[in-house]
Amino acid sequence: MKYAGIDIGSLTGKAVIIEGGRILSSVVVHVKRNPVLTSEEVYRQALAMVNLEPGDVAFCVGTGYGREKIPFANKTLSEISCHGKGAHSCDPAIRTIIDVGGQDCKAITIDDAGNLKDFVMNDKCAAGTGRYLELMADLLGLTLDDLGTLSLKTRTPVQLTSVCSIYAQAEVLQLISQKSRKEDIAAGVNSAMAERAAMLARKLVLREKMAVTGGVAKNKGVVQNLERFLGVKFAPLPVDPQIIGALGAAHIAQESHKT
Repeated sequence: MKYAGIDIGSLTGKAVIIEGGRILSSVVVHVKRNPVLTSEEVYRQALAMVNLEPGDVAFCVGTGYGREKIPFANKTLSEISCHGKGAHSCDPAIRTIIDVGGQDCKAITIDDAGNLKDFVMNDKCAAGTGRYLELMADLLGLTLDDLGTLSLKTRTPVQLTSVCSIYAQAEVLQLISQKSRKEDIAAGVNSAMAERAAMLARKLVLREKMAVTGGVAKNKGVVQNLERFLGVKFAPLPVDPQIIGALGAAHIAQESHKT
């Protein structure tokens, strides 16, 4: 039987379809004007990739910021549980996950079955979230991908002192006006982002192995700085880290249907 997970975040929508635990298709799209349209579009694309119809899917779990607006979901769950289950499905030895989303940052610990043990979350401030990186990339005239790769070329990274994202924007604008190199500013942005996430993660009892999920996991600058701040080496994931929440939702859909 086939199962689906739909993860509607603040910046992107993700869909994964699995069968027998194996990924058949996965899709990531930019969000549309409302979560219903995003969920319908990302699901349509995921089904079309493997020539399926909605009726071919036995059970669907929705997660993420817009989970309550997914009209075809049989069940909805917090993305915290879904990221834990998704990471576990990739590597059963993983026990701690840091998930940086568009509007929040979460540190999660799971048990040996991939079930949630504990978590901490920052959703009160843009600093330490994907939105922070998006704002800074716009100021620098870079894409989010460029922000990560360019930062690795620095030899003299700047240090951003502002904790608040609004003040940090003013600080970056000042650095631009002073003709600081983009790679140095990008490195400072990624380091500041990683420091916020590391401070959050330290509120938990961190357990090995550790992994980073979400779109920010594709930013090598952030990931390398996180490893430095936490003194760890993150486990590589065999799939796009951005789909981990949807993947976990699909596995929970399979478990839910069996019970």
